[in-house]
Amino acid sequence: MHEKSIVLLNQAVAEEVTALHQYMYFHFHCDDQGYDLLAGLFKKIAIEEMMHVENLAERILFLGGDVEMKASQDVKKITKVEEMLQLAKAMEEQSALDYNRWANECGNHADSVSKRLFEQLVVDEERHYDNYDDEIENLNRFGKEYLALQSIERSKARGNAAGTAQ
Repeated sequence: MHEKSIVLLNQAVAEEVTALHQYMYFHFHCDDQGYDLLAGLFKKIAIEEMMHVENLAERILFLGGDVEMKASQDVKKITKVEEMLQLAKAMEEQSALDYNRWANECGNHADSVSKRLFEQLVVDEERHYDNYDDEIENLNRFGKEYLALQSIERSKARGNAAGTAQ
């Protein structure tokens, strides 16, 4: 009865798993480069994407389907912050567009619960998009100094922690 919804929900799982993997990759590299604020943002959003997978999986199982835990694409090996943010913003924009369309399809197939789930995902993806857009704006406004300040803050925090350990 809800085969179409199950297919769409599994497509969303694949997109969310891809985002989770990509954002954790970005988190690792931002952390390695000393960009704590960006590393934290990527990690926080990756965790939210993981929660999306859980919500989608629960719906798929309720509808009698099986959850396909496959990423839609491989992680892109990007280590430059500007490129990371541009890709993340584009991924969120595409997800919001897809989920809007898929919400309507579920509604057309008398599946209002999946429709609402997709609509809630749109809200989250648009918020993620806005987070990444703000960071791109900060980079454009402040340039490399914006990244340097994040590294300096990490050094200060580590210095303060070392001073209290004695």
